[in-house]
Amino acid sequence: MHFLSFTWDPSSGINLGFFTLQYYSLMFVIAFISGWFIMKRIYKNDGESLEKLDSLFIYMVLAILLGARLGHVLFYQSELITQDPLSILLPFQTQPEFKFTGFRGLASHGAAIGVIIALFMYNKKVLKKPILWIFDRIVIPVSVGSILVRFGNFMNSEIVGNYTQSDFGVVFAANGENLPRHPAQLYEAAGYLLVFVLLWLVYWKTEKRHQRGYLFGLFLVIFWSIRFIVEYFKKSQGGFEDTLGVLSTGQWLSIPLIIAGIYFMFTSNKKQTT
Repeated sequence: MHFLSFTWDPSSGINLGFFTLQYYSLMFVIAFISGWFIMKRIYKNDGESLEKLDSLFIYMVLAILLGARLGHVLFYQSELITQDPLSILLPFQTQPEFKFTGFRGLASHGAAIGVIIALFMYNKKVLKKPILWIFDRIVIPVSVGSILVRFGNFMNSEIVGNYTQSDFGVVFAANGENLPRHPAQLYEAAGYLLVFVLLWLVYWKTEKRHQRGYLFGLFLVIFWSIRFIVEYFKKSQGGFEDTLGVLSTGQWLSIPLIIAGIYFMFTSNKKQTT
């Protein structure tokens, strides 16, 4: 008897009659809206023009969606490049048969790369400040968005954890299973909540926000360390881990980001802002 487990089998989305709103898509919408309000408060606090915020919103939406999708294809499903290239950026598959799939298969590491590139472009064309200024601030709403996205994964019964081999866990009945798994999505979401709270407190309660790169570095270290740890509980998502061995693809991709975060934190005291 799995008295410490519960069965998870939600509907696929919210039926609006003419359209079914997927939970995952809803979480993305909430993430972008909440991110806009958080950055609005930060821009006001730092005396920055709110007119520049609308451009940032557009840059972030495109960067996250494109970066996350391309990252998934490159890191986890590269066979799509030759087998079904149309499915890379379109919400349907053409092989082995035509089927509407929605935009599924998004990688957080790809989103991170996309955001970095987009912020360089935004800063050069719109903001025109030291690049670490925007990096230090954007990580706060990114943390909130990450919480919501992982909750969306849970709602969709995707990116599940390994079997717990015990009574504890979640039975993802929507996947046709009857044994409990680790709710890895919720582990990760809880970790990202801690990241958000810490960054928020550091920004509002300390003077560290005046050290360019400190908040960004802190985010990289804690966020990707959480991702590294949670990978031990996740069902393998494939990628190049079979070639390198020892660690999962997600863990290998997290290591350089953690190292970069340590660098930014230790050098931030040399880059004081005004």
